[in-house]
Amino acid sequence: MNYRHAYHAGNFADCMKHALLARILLHLGQKDTPFRVIDTHAGIGLYDLGGVEAGKTLEWQEGIGRLETPLNGEAEELLAPFREALREVKLRFGDNFYPGSPLIASLLLRAQDKAIFVEKHPADVVTLAGHLARDRRLKVLEMDGWTALKAMIPPVERRGVVLIDPPFEVEGELAHLGHALIEGRRKWNNGIFAGWYPIKDLGHTEQLADILRDSGVPRILRLELLVDRGDDPSRLNGCGLVVINPPWKLAADAEVLLPALAERLARDDHAGFRCDWLAGE
Repeated sequence: MNYRHAYHAGNFADCMKHALLARILLHLGQKDTPFRVIDTHAGIGLYDLGGVEAGKTLEWQEGIGRLETPLNGEAEELLAPFREALREVKLRFGDNFYPGSPLIASLLLRAQDKAIFVEKHPADVVTLAGHLARDRRLKVLEMDGWTALKAMIPPVERRGVVLIDPPFEVEGELAHLGHALIEGRRKWNNGIFAGWYPIKDLGHTEQLADILRDSGVPRILRLELLVDRGDDPSRLNGCGLVVINPPWKLAADAEVLLPALAERLARDDHAGFRCDWLAGE
């Protein structure tokens, strides 16, 4: 395995992804009925920003490090659930630690909600399970994430969100993500599906958009954050989250939050964002 998220934890892409995930979970929690979170590529769930890996790249300094000062106005209010999860992690593990999506989800679930975190690497499965404090609402499974997605939906709760955040090590994984989102939505038509992807060259990511537009699946929201020019394929210039069946307020949240994050996290003067519908109702 080449990709190790410990080198990139807390970077601008994590901040965007986790802030939006927190908004999705907050909206799901506004109804009393239980919901389920399925994270198909979970990782180890907790990262030491003072560790050797994070110290080699220092990417967190241009990510969560820039968010130590509050954003302005409504944007900071929208960060509240993400901020609360960060505070809880620091209290529990120490000031240098940053949570992955499993820890964030676990901290935003209610007593009646459940989550399944899937990771295919045995050592990472053990590490992740150790970070989750034997919480009976949570289950960690050693399995390929793509296989798990097919096997685990729809869940018995009939409400919830699937987060798909693959490492993008394999050629064609962007298209794979698009087709997996479509297949998942067809099996669980009221589930929320959120797929994260890197942006190096904006032209390349249009492949994913075209797959989703042509699918006939309704209600597909595209959210993107750019921190640099989107035409240099040698580096990570931004990231996106495509959401099928988004909570009804998520687009409005993103239209406030994304420009504020872009302004704060941009390199030089290359801030940019996109919040648009690839498919409407």
